[in-house]
Amino acid sequence: MEKNTRSLYPTSPMVYAVIWNPSIVDNPDMPSYQPHVHGRCYPPALIPLQMNGISYEVECFLDTAFVTMSGSWRVHCVMGNENCSCRVAVPMGEEGSILGAEVEVARKSYSTQLARIDENSTATRSEAKPEVGGLLKPHIFTLTIPQVDGGSNLSIKVRWSQKIMYKDGEFILSLPYSFPEYVTPASKKLPKREKIHLNINSGLATEVVCGTTSHHLKERKQEPGKLDLLYEAQVITWSNTDFVFKYHASTTHPFGGVLLQSPSTTSIDQRDTFSLYLYAGPEMSRKVCRKEVLFVVDISESMKDNTIETTKHALIAALSTLDQEDLYGIIAFNEQTHLYSSTLELATEESTTNATEWIDTNFIAGGGTNISIALDQALKMFSGTSKSIPMVFFITDGAVENERQICDVMQRQLQKKGSELCPRINTFGIGSFCNHYFLRMLAMIGKGHYDASYEAETIEDRMQAWFSKASSIMLANCVIDGLDDLDDLEIYPSTIPELCSERPLMISGRYRGDFPERLKAKGILPDMSNFTIDIHVRQANDIPLEKVLTRKEIEAYTTQAWLSQDKELEEKVAKISLETGIVSEYTHMILFKTEPQNRPSKSRRKQGKKDADSVEIGTKTEMINVLHHIGLGFGSVVATDENIPPGFGPRPPTQAEVLVRVAGNCCADACSKCCCMCCIQACSRINNQCSGILTQLCGALTYVGCCECCD
Repeated sequence: MEKNTRSLYPTSPMVYAVIWNPSIVDNPDMPSYQPHVHGRCYPPALIPLQMNGISYEVECFLDTAFVTMSGSWRVHCVMGNENCSCRVAVPMGEEGSILGAEVEVARKSYSTQLARIDENSTATRSEAKPEVGGLLKPHIFTLTIPQVDGGSNLSIKVRWSQKIMYKDGEFILSLPYSFPEYVTPASKKLPKREKIHLNINSGLATEVVCGTTSHHLKERKQEPGKLDLLYEAQVITWSNTDFVFKYHASTTHPFGGVLLQSPSTTSIDQRDTFSLYLYAGPEMSRKVCRKEVLFVVDISESMKDNTIETTKHALIAALSTLDQEDLYGIIAFNEQTHLYSSTLELATEESTTNATEWIDTNFIAGGGTNISIALDQALKMFSGTSKSIPMVFFITDGAVENERQICDVMQRQLQKKGSELCPRINTFGIGSFCNHYFLRMLAMIGKGHYDASYEAETIEDRMQAWFSKASSIMLANCVIDGLDDLDDLEIYPSTIPELCSERPLMISGRYRGDFPERLKAKGILPDMSNFTIDIHVRQANDIPLEKVLTRKEIEAYTTQAWLSQDKELEEKVAKISLETGIVSEYTHMILFKTEPQNRPSKSRRKQGKKDADSVEIGTKTEMINVLHHIGLGFGSVVATDENIPPGFGPRPPTQAEVLVRVAGNCCADACSKCCCMCCIQACSRINNQCSGILTQLCGALTYVGCCECCD
């Protein structure tokens, strides 16, 4: 059951009727006989609403896509004289970040807005309830709209940003666009139109070439570095496939550039902005550097059950991808370290078979978490004499009290080793109890790659992708010449990363002064020869560079603020977040409601008249909710000490706990207290359409409602 739960999460924008009282469920157009139903649903059942229309507006700049989803849904399953809450759930793409949401329904409108977290305020993030809205998972944004009448329509607009992936010379844009069959309106006569407008501005001076696509796109316009494409179709049923579009630059060689832009007059930072990007290209991607790989894996008690098993599978899969010339080692740690071998071994077939057997025998979850001894042991195992690139792949689900000290020690040790092929530290966090900003900082110090997974079902896939990206180094020890003469220069990340076939070299920052017309990027190729490429500089007149780079800037500042415990830097992050609408750890998202309000007209008030003509219609806007858990947080040392299994947000109930609570509510006190949707058909008759939907879905889709059990 645990592996199947992932299939219950929405794979496209969805809206659900939140049903506490089963007796309100019926067709609002043709009411059927609905006898009285006793009790209430706890957790509430969630009935997917029928979707009337959907459209996407997508703007792609550099490696970031900005998506605006507009759709319409109908409350088709609640009596016209009743009302219910409606829960919006929007899965965002790779590394998605919510930008805002707007909902219109029955002369009322709702919208989100960011506000500074005030530690002294009663409306703090910790008091926000999961059922109100926020992040169900880091990639799924939810929002609950109260008191929506049966039979009414909801018009919803949600905006988010997400990552455009790059692999083997191709840019890959993937959007959540796989709709279940049951959201299609029952009447086939109603027109159903899908639309995706895709506007690409790659920032490249060269031509952009279309690759494969999941949906038929019509080219509207093409310029150097730009594409304007449109998918529009009249459909019988909604799309059951995610939208995937691949494109590439019309060159086989490494390519890159630098974009410059002056700040807007309202920006809190009045320094100029730059963004430098360098892609390996398909020709350069054919050969990667030799590696010395050391896996450092947390096997503390909190990693038990699915977490440790999926981690083992991912590690064994990573071992199988190593070349026979690569060296590798394995360190498992809890309070102590457990070594597969005291020295690194060649990745021969026999050796990896032995390592697999050792992993099966020794990866047994138990004990506490001591990160520092594991990392210290790892750095000692590299000889420093090989012509391979030493790489640490560090995996944990926990947080510890001495994280800042660990960062300081690692930085000093890496500086002692010098710049020539010093160990790269790649970090992977599992769940929300580990400190992801500590892991980001550790990866930045070690010029490595950070990634994370928040649920057991995604650990294996994300870990394999993380290993593949981090180990596909094309150009090591990268240096950018030409930036030394700039004033007040700030670069993020502060250490220049490697150029990989699946991860371009990208840095950005702020500066004052005259930017040079050309820069040089230098590094070491897989054959240990030197490589140099000229990077041309131009103004980004048609790209909102500040908008594109703000999230990276916020992440960099937040990581530094955590390390330095700098309150002024935290305040700066909050100001940038409020100015740009990009969420941060120091802001929260608030839901506002706007509705018409009758009030006496000014002229009539002066004359003291109270007749009907003395009323004018205005609007009233009020805050109704603080949304739950928008940021990742800084981990939980307490949860780590108590060896609580990883999760996202508060500790979720186990499957057994959920089943006991739901079953207890449903059946323990006999039919007179029926409160679960699985009992509706046993004690009532509803129209065929609602009956079919309830039979298939309500039992399965209570997973979102089960989040209420976490409170």
